[in-house]
Amino acid sequence: MKANVKLISKHRKYSEELKKSIVNDFESGKFSVPQLERLHNISNQSIYNWIYKYSRSNERGQRILEMKDSSTEKLKALEQRIKELEQTVGKKQIQIDYLEKMIDIAKTDLDIDIKKNSNTPQSSGSATTRRK
Repeated sequence: MKANVKLISKHRKYSEELKKSIVNDFESGKFSVPQLERLHNISNQSIYNWIYKYSRSNERGQRILEMKDSSTEKLKALEQRIKELEQTVGKKQIQIDYLEKMIDIAKTDLDIDIKKNSNTPQSSGSATTRRK
């Protein structure tokens, strides 16, 4: 006699809230699709389907391309580069201010005009010499 056995479905069902939460994580740039796949143990095809279904920016028929590095990592690297460049510009500005102050001191205290006078005529170069 066979027992009354119910087959368990192999398909998992996910709540709408979970699907939308995963799509929001993807759209905000927190996670890439492969990261979400590993994090939630959900196939990437399911995640892409949810993105097409629930996303405000992606539509079916448009391909979603992702780089290996997540966009947040790239953004952090670019922000760090901007910070370094701003520091370099700041240092250069301090040097310029220092040199301008030294020029002013040389002019007032030592009576030396380091800046080129705009009225000074251009030099004609060295005179040509004749060969013997």
